[in-house]
Amino acid sequence: MFELFYHPIYTYGIDKSSRFPRDRYELTKNKLDTINTNINFSKPQLAEIEDLYLGHSKQYVDAFINAKLTEKEKRQIGLQPWNEYIIERTRYIIGGSIGAVKSAINRNNIAGNMAGGTHHAHFSYGSGYCIFNDLAICAIKAIKEYKNINDILIIDLDVHQGDGTASILKNHRNIFTFSMHCEKNFPLKKMRSDLDVPLKKGLNDKEYLYILKNNIKILKNIRSDLIFFQAGVDVLSHDTLGYLEISREGVKKRNEIVLEFAKEKKTPLVVFMGGGYAKPIKHSVDSFTDLFLQCSGYANLFN
Repeated sequence: MFELFYHPIYTYGIDKSSRFPRDRYELTKNKLDTINTNINFSKPQLAEIEDLYLGHSKQYVDAFINAKLTEKEKRQIGLQPWNEYIIERTRYIIGGSIGAVKSAINRNNIAGNMAGGTHHAHFSYGSGYCIFNDLAICAIKAIKEYKNINDILIIDLDVHQGDGTASILKNHRNIFTFSMHCEKNFPLKKMRSDLDVPLKKGLNDKEYLYILKNNIKILKNIRSDLIFFQAGVDVLSHDTLGYLEISREGVKKRNEIVLEFAKEKKTPLVVFMGGGYAKPIKHSVDSFTDLFLQCSGYANLFN
């Protein structure tokens, strides 16, 4: 059984007038509900404030929680205009990722969050639709709290570099960060991951999958007791923020490469939703649905 964390606040916690395509969460959940799946949907708990401090400065966390961020700080994050649910939504998203980590470790299997992958959030500020960095928080928390988790591998295949993750975790030598992203895209200033693979604009399925397979071979030599997969589908050719030419089938093959890699390593895997901004949004929803169906299929193969 594939445990997937979801809360309706993922959608209604963003104002309906925001440029961010908030409906992708509800639409993906509704589509999965029409399919006979091996998915167990779980409601996340609110993340504790102490957990947020693991990846971020106390000053920044407290300012957000107490609604004290400046307008400039809010604009840097995006998602505006902010509604009355934004703080609660953010804590539920981090809670969903923490819940998925717990599930994957305890069951030695795959688990996921139907949100998260907020890799642009830095230690003392948010950016690019990301308020707190759930990848960094969860990695630090897992090593701190689980005796059997000493090394973590983060595979970030969102079309944008995981700059915040790389920055926060740069001194955590037992957490390996891998980012394969479109080079000439947001963020303008890249941070240094442990392994960065910048891609040229317009890359197609064949080129993309060839590069990924070669780098997965490198990652086989990296020690890991737990794997995180930031599975943004903004690599799709339909995506408005992507600049790559990857098909829906190409994204499915990408996912399969990562899932097979984790299965071969017999390592628990946590899947974070990541970006997806296609117009129409149906293209992103279709690929997110594919992703979670693939995860549910592999869940039976892990044990």
